[in-house]
Amino acid sequence: MVSAPAAPVAPVHPSQEWLKVESLDLEAQGVAHRADGKVVFIEGALPGEEVRVSVFRKKNNWEQGQITEMRQESSQRVEPGCPHFGLCGGCKMQHFHASAQVAVKQRVLEDNLWHLGKVKAETLLRPIEGPTWGYRYRARLSVRYVAKKNTVLVGFHERKSRYVADIQTCAILPPHVSRLLMPLRELLNSMAERERMPQIEVAVGTQVTVLVLRHLEALGEGDREKLRAFAQEHSAWNGGQHLISWWLQPKGPETVHPLDPSLPGLDYTLPEFGITMPFKPTDFTQVNHAINQVLVGRALRLLDVKRDERVIDWFCGLGNFTLPLATQAREVLGIEGSEQLVARSRENVVANGITTPTTFVARNLFEMTPQELAAYGHADKWLVDPPREGAFALAKAMADLHQDPTLVPDWVPPKRIVYVSCSPGTLARDAGLLVHQAGYRCVAAGAVNMFPHTAHVESMAVFERA
Repeated sequence: MVSAPAAPVAPVHPSQEWLKVESLDLEAQGVAHRADGKVVFIEGALPGEEVRVSVFRKKNNWEQGQITEMRQESSQRVEPGCPHFGLCGGCKMQHFHASAQVAVKQRVLEDNLWHLGKVKAETLLRPIEGPTWGYRYRARLSVRYVAKKNTVLVGFHERKSRYVADIQTCAILPPHVSRLLMPLRELLNSMAERERMPQIEVAVGTQVTVLVLRHLEALGEGDREKLRAFAQEHSAWNGGQHLISWWLQPKGPETVHPLDPSLPGLDYTLPEFGITMPFKPTDFTQVNHAINQVLVGRALRLLDVKRDERVIDWFCGLGNFTLPLATQAREVLGIEGSEQLVARSRENVVANGITTPTTFVARNLFEMTPQELAAYGHADKWLVDPPREGAFALAKAMADLHQDPTLVPDWVPPKRIVYVSCSPGTLARDAGLLVHQAGYRCVAAGAVNMFPHTAHVESMAVFERA
């Protein structure tokens, strides 16, 4: 007896296919695969969820869509903490439990180390976590006068838009800065140059919050007086214990100057080391002061500097790591690309009364020959804290010295390196060079949740001579 052929199975229309979300990408989108293997990026979807999707962007190898229906919800899905979630373009992971966010970032770090660098850390460090709300001590607020509404909007851009979101509060800004958003709208709307002020940079220090107003036309005395009155009024919210200070930026960053020079400047502290770090509102400093204190402390403990050791701090900036290192080492050398930053670092050493020999050098750290690297002399330990581009030139020069000892016969590499990274991709690339070509082991690595509710991954890795 011959069996009848099976009836053909009608293909499921893509819009009706249930997709299982497998992971998150670096834009906090869920990642799933269709039955035919095609990748689908899904806005707002979380790992473990089963969803149907409406596709709004389609390429040969992938699609991008948004949820239309859900039949399996993640146990880590939570109510967003901000009323503007979904409208405002920031904080895309608010619907994901904070501890789950950290776990995902740790996995991103591990995946990047392995897939890009073929490196697996011998020990996974516990992620560094801290406050998940009110943590952002640095921010750039967009400003736009909307003629149809006869009002000024102050905040962040809408998601996937050049328009400024109409927000009244911001949960990631310190509460006193969030409370300023609506008063700032009223203030700027009352000013003569309201259509020519595109942004306000916010920088919060221990005694003062600086608001840097970018203005495309010169401000008249009437507008300046309104700024002074605003600062005076809102400095009184806590009895004058924390001041509001306006700075003006008529052109590029080099033109930034205080409206009232008599007010105190910005600083942050590293209490574990007795360090106070002055900074200007346009300087690069970490946005999350609480996490920075923990980060510096852990980095130095992992580096384990002895009193008789010499240390080099590559990409030293204002001395965020250099000054604490100087409280522990015999000698410290800080190297940075900007002569201005180097000069300020020297001032910070003097201001903190540091007597350990601490010197600074300005040079381009994205170009480095083996001979130039060796010219800085032997150091027992290194601290490396590069920008997103990473420290490729540094790692490559070390690899060349290890591969060909005749280049600099008396070169002695550091025993240990602590690498602080704001890009897991470039960290993985550099780790691959250090481990496979420069003679190091990756003994530890871990994520740093510097930016809660965002997909941004900061991390730290420790390398030792193999």
